[in-house]
Amino acid sequence: MGVINATPDSFSDGGEFIELNQILTRADRLIAEGADLLDIGGESTRPGAAPVPLEEERRRVLPALEKLASGGVPVSIDTQKPELMREAVAAGVSMVNDVNGFRAPGALEAVAGSDAAICIMHMQGEPRNMQANPGYGNVTAEVRQYLSQRVHVAEAAGISRERIVIDPGFGFGKTLAHNLTLLKTLKELDGVGGALLAGLSRKTMLGAITGREPASRVHASVAAALLAVQHGANIVRVHDVGATRDALAVWQAVMHDSVARLEH
Repeated sequence: MGVINATPDSFSDGGEFIELNQILTRADRLIAEGADLLDIGGESTRPGAAPVPLEEERRRVLPALEKLASGGVPVSIDTQKPELMREAVAAGVSMVNDVNGFRAPGALEAVAGSDAAICIMHMQGEPRNMQANPGYGNVTAEVRQYLSQRVHVAEAAGISRERIVIDPGFGFGKTLAHNLTLLKTLKELDGVGGALLAGLSRKTMLGAITGREPASRVHASVAAALLAVQHGANIVRVHDVGATRDALAVWQAVMHDSVARLEH
């Protein structure tokens, strides 16, 4: 999953993809690098971020969604707002990705009648305060319990398990220790939803480990994505699609004995 942040304040690339032509150029580059899915968001969810009004978020993303949804690569909308979810589904998006876990009134109803997949993420608190003092007794067990409960609610709303992706929410109300524990125990989330997504790309946890700024965390991000896949992730949400695909191609060649296919 290739990331497109149509925001002025995202932690890694805020301000780079504001205009429609910039978003479309970014999409073309991600597709050329091998993205299987594009994720477009118009509201930053970095730690400390303030909510964006619906009209502004709509202005940032809807024109791009309408153009890209009819292309050959599926598109996901990253939003917490049911109104925008409905408009994105009408525009033809293949997935709705909600860091709030579809807890807003009307969120599940906005997508239930469509064929779109949904991605339910775990977050302790909300972006403006989630990193203030996150705490867990057992982070993996508590994340699994929350995601399981939200999946059951989604199924009760008419959304089949096959349409549901879960995301443990690395960096969303979690310390470095919490994030590393989640990554090591990711397999414990297997079977909660139809697929498992991991988003670690360029995040603060990687900066804490390497001492590098977001734009210089490519190598750390690729390593984290590879570890996530090794531990059970089906989808990795990344800024650097080409580098991540290359690393995964080498891993797959080793793990799945694909040398004969590659040589022919």
